[in-house]
Parts: sequence; C-alpha cells; structure tokens
Amino acid sequence: MHPSEVLFQGTRQPLLLPACDHYAGSEKLMRKSIALQQELGPLFDITFDCEDGASAGNEEAHARLVAELLLSAENKFGRIGARVHDLHSPHFERDVEIICGSAGHKLAYVVLPKPDSVQQVMRAIDVINAYAAKSGRAGSSPLPVHVLIETHGALHDVYAIAALPQVECLSFGIMDFVSAHYGAVPGNAMRTPGQFTHPLVVRAKLEIAAACHAHGKVPSHNVTTEIKDPAVVANDAQRAAAEFGYTRMWSIHPNQIKPVIKAFTPRLSEVNEATHILQDAERVQWGPISQNGRLHDRASYRYYWTVLQRARLAGLALPEAAAALLNPVEPVSEAK
Repeated sequence: MHPSEVLFQGTRQPLLLPACDHYAGSEKLMRKSIALQQELGPLFDITFDCEDGASAGNEEAHARLVAELLLSAENKFGRIGARVHDLHSPHFERDVEIICGSAGHKLAYVVLPKPDSVQQVMRAIDVINAYAAKSGRAGSSPLPVHVLIETHGALHDVYAIAALPQVECLSFGIMDFVSAHYGAVPGNAMRTPGQFTHPLVVRAKLEIAAACHAHGKVPSHNVTTEIKDPAVVANDAQRAAAEFGYTRMWSIHPNQIKPVIKAFTPRLSEVNEATHILQDAERVQWGPISQNGRLHDRASYRYYWTVLQRARLAGLALPEAAAALLNPVEPVSEAK
C-alpha cells in the first residue's frame, strides 16, 4: 500500500498548498508576477487582487482584466487565484460573475475577504458556485475558497469556517483585525515584534492555525509590510512556521517570494531523516520501528510523510529514495 493510504486510513489527508501566496493588484504587477512564476515554476501561488490591493473606481474593467489573464496562455500552471470584493460590497457579485463565470475552470481559488460569520461565508460560496458552474466548475471539482479572517465575527466562527468542505485555506488579515479594535490594540501590533507578542493578535493567529489543522486545511500567515529588507520577511516567515504552526504566507513584493518559500521549506537534513524513517517503516509494513534509540510508529510517520510532501511542493531536489516513496513505480500490466 502507498504511504498515503496506510497513514491516513479513515481520515482525510491534510491539504497542502505552495508556501507563498503572492498578491498583485495592478496590471503591471500581475503580468510581472506571471512572468516570475513562469521563470521559477509553480513554487508559489499568485492572487490577483480586486479588493484592497487594486485601485478604486474601475472595478468592472479590473475584474475583466483578471479573467482575461486567467484565460491566457500565460496562466501556465493553473496556480493563480483571485481576491474578490467582500460580500457587503456592491462589486462582490459582479466580480464573481465576471471572474468565476468566464474563467472559473482556470482559477485556482477565490479569496473571500471580511466575512463576519460562517453563515456569510456559506452565502458567498453559494454565489461563487452558481457562477462557477457556468464555466464548468462544479460537481466533484468545486472551486476552492480561501477565507480572510479579519473581523471579530469571523474569528468567533473560525472552526466552523474551517470545517466547510469547499474552504481550503484561512488567511489572517492582521491590519483589518488590529484596526477593528479602534485603538485598543496599538498600531505596532501590525508588524514585528508586536505581531508576535500582543496577546490579542497572538490569540487570533493561534485560533486560526488550530482551526485549520483540526480540519486538514492550510493556515496562511499575514503580510509583512516591510518590502525593502528581505531579512524582515524571512524572520517573520520563520516565526510563523516555527512558533505558530503556519504553512503558508502572503507576499506583496517580488523580493518577498523567495525568503517566504525558503522559510517554509524543510531542511535537507529533515528530508533525509524522514526518508530513512519511512523506508524502515515500509520494510516492516508500517509497524513500529526504533531508529537512533527513538520509537516511531504511524503517528510520527504521518509527520515525516508531510515533510517529504512539503519539500517536493517547494521544488527541493529530493534524494532518489524520497522520490521513490512519493512516486512508487506502477507495476507493468501484461498486454492482452
């Protein structure tokens, strides 16, 4: 049996997404992002922004541009999503109609900002599905939805939102969340070090991460507003991964993409350790083993299996033995 079948019997295997979600809101930046993705490969996602990261006053034309780029040959890997306006906006349904209705089959996901409750997320998903069906995106392959948790109500309902089958990722909107406290949380809690120490912000980050992991979804860490110093975003990404359990993070500048990917990519030493443990486990048909004086069983095998998957997703050159575990050779059937 393949490791994914053995290790996740009776449970849904956790979703995995590229570690970096790069936002672009103008035509120039969207085209530049696509060119960079073509150069690096599908190591990061691109989110075309119709909301806060886009200029105001030309919403319908912007949505049409997003659909046009999604349908173009430049969308080589199918790893481009779109953030639409929030459910309360007069532009929400028109965004969804234009983008999902015409390009839903080429869209990786839709990002839904500023919901106040799980009921609002469900209503938005109904609208998304109705229009996405027109482009052939329905049935067994519904359009994935990413939800921005940036209001008190959404944080209150975060476990219920994460449990929705069509939701695959929750992102933390730190700036809107801090602003929603109307001065009770200081502005420095939007950036390091305050974002990792203020109790209300820490609580929100942990609730989001915990809800995602409870339901096998992907927690995506908030943006780093410092765009000139890559060391700042690298530090934020490392802390988000090591201390808060996030497996994905926003980027708002091309210089942030590589530091984010690197921070969330397992080290080669971790990959080698995971490979040795899983090889030994496979030899005993996934029963318990002892390696270097430590006991391992299926509980730890699931962790090491995820290490290999994350390494592959990040484009890390894997040892031959690791690649064999991830991609077992299919037996050749005899011709009839």
